[in-house]
Amino acid sequence: MKNSGSIVLSELLSPATINLNLQSNDRDSVLSELVNQIPELKDRPDARVTLLRALKEREQLHSTGVGDGIAFPHSHNALVGLVEHSSIVLGRHAEGVAFGAIDSVPARLFFLLVAPTVTQHLGVLARLSRLLADPKLRRSLLAADKPEKVIELIRDAEEKT
Repeated sequence: MKNSGSIVLSELLSPATINLNLQSNDRDSVLSELVNQIPELKDRPDARVTLLRALKEREQLHSTGVGDGIAFPHSHNALVGLVEHSSIVLGRHAEGVAFGAIDSVPARLFFLLVAPTVTQHLGVLARLSRLLADPKLRRSLLAADKPEKVIELIRDAEEKT
């Protein structure tokens, strides 16, 4: 994130946090697959279990499938102490996974949000929501052939807003 305090989503992504070929076919397995992509938690199995539990609890409260084939898995609150830096794990599924969205469209794009504070958590969620309201960006993300292209697409979209 830049010093100005504004959230720059493209800086919260890296090729290591982007999976363009999710293999799981149900919600809980997709959540596990996404959690396993968080580099900061790679060597912290207890933290991964804590986050996965929080994500599943959040889905029980209300689905994070927001419609238009998008889901924003995130815990109900920021898990203070779990991570030191905000990050986004982006996953893409070829056919889509039923995620309980209000429009019943299976989710194909998943943006797992992890942040150390509530303020950052809400800021990332709001920024993602605004950017992904653009159907052209969603189509481009579905067509991207490599993680670097995904980052470029999001960076370009941010520069326009």
